Amino acid sequence: RHRCCHKPTKIYDDSLQPCHKTEYLEKYPGHGNVCPPESCKPKPQFPRDQGRMDGISTFKSDYLPYDVKTPFRPQEEYRPKSGKIDLGTVYQRDYNPHKVGPVILARPRERKHTSGAKLDTIPTYRDHYKLLKSQRTESCKVERPYEPPSEKFGNPSTFQDDYIPRQPNPPQSCKPCEAKPPEGPFDANTIHRTAYVVHELEPMFVRPKEEYKPNDQPFEDLTTHQRDFKGIPGEQAKSCKPESRKLGSDPFKGTTEFQDRYQPYLVTTPKFHKPREYIPPTDKMDLNSSNRLDYILHKAAPRAPIRPAPGRKTTGPFQGKTTTKEDFQPWSVCPRGLIKKEPQIQKPTGRFSNLTTFRSHYIPHQADPPQSFKPAHAVGTAAPFKDETLYRTEYTPKKPEVCPGLHPDALGYVYVNTDPQGHKFYRQVSPERSGSSCNPIPKEVAGVS
Repeated sequence: RHRCCHKPTKIYDDSLQPCHKTEYLEKYPGHGNVCPPESCKPKPQFPRDQGRMDGISTFKSDYLPYDVKTPFRPQEEYRPKSGKIDLGTVYQRDYNPHKVGPVILARPRERKHTSGAKLDTIPTYRDHYKLLKSQRTESCKVERPYEPPSEKFGNPSTFQDDYIPRQPNPPQSCKPCEAKPPEGPFDANTIHRTAYVVHELEPMFVRPKEEYKPNDQPFEDLTTHQRDFKGIPGEQAKSCKPESRKLGSDPFKGTTEFQDRYQPYLVTTPKFHKPREYIPPTDKMDLNSSNRLDYILHKAAPRAPIRPAPGRKTTGPFQGKTTTKEDFQPWSVCPRGLIKKEPQIQKPTGRFSNLTTFRSHYIPHQADPPQSFKPAHAVGTAAPFKDETLYRTEYTPKKPEVCPGLHPDALGYVYVNTDPQGHKFYRQVSPERSGSSCNPIPKEVAGVS
């Protein structure tokens, strides 16, 4: 059965199960050894090398170039006109100038009456306003002195009516009582120490060391391989790998059209420009410049420094007293003591006993060694070893099949149809008439393109 390694390149219907039988195989009746009629179709063969390829095509051989003339108008030569250019325009000719005067303002000018005399007039408000004499109205409020009530206020509030006094139950304090440390040394005795009964430990079992006794028999240094292997000469094992057969195809010729038509050209080496050799001048160099020749030296006094003149130095002692030194007085500050409280429980002073409960209650037991399940030493047989297997004896090498989907015409296959899953079926071309050994039904092979 052919196993094609090519995967389909388009989406097919995967719901239908593949069927490798065709309607032709089911309904075709056999007629014995009757050969099919000979096909008039030419046999597919690979095109052989038909010689050197001519690079001239039909278009190149039949093409005739024509002279196409494009209309070209020559540009006229510019010649300036003689005479004066008239720069007058229609606007200059038809325009009548008018005399324009200043625009008269419609708003009258503001007149300011200014004089140095003092204004002595009475305004209208002062002239019409007259101050009236009015009397102050008496208050109608009856003044009564405050007298505090002598009786108690008898209207209780809502809180006083609804409030029920309850006796509070304080929660039990979990704080331990302030116990004073006992006087005297610390008693380190515990219940475990007082109630513990010391048991005498049995002496540990020690296995006595066996004395070494050398063996009287000679040492057998032969291994199982050295004793059973006799080095019998035998035939070399045959390889199960099938023979590799090459497909029949014409060898590739290593010549190309570029190699046949290539014409080598002579290429000259590029010339490099050689720089001229530097020759230093023999004459003396004139270092005089225009500034040196035309410069006139003027005698000018140096500029006076802006730095002030140094003052007089005092010879008296330096007064280094300041306000901070006179007013500041160092205070004697004592260091503050530690706020850490002393521990109430004193540390034990006796020696620590490192005996644990596990060490005191542990009872050692003697353990028996486990039983060994190692098989006894088996002695090999003297018969030769058979290295043959069922795969070697029953294996028959098969001829490697070539997928017909790669080159169907070259391998002698004809395309038949394609199923919904994308498999293309090919039928082998019917063989020629060669006596009675004819195959009436060609074999179909599945392949995927």
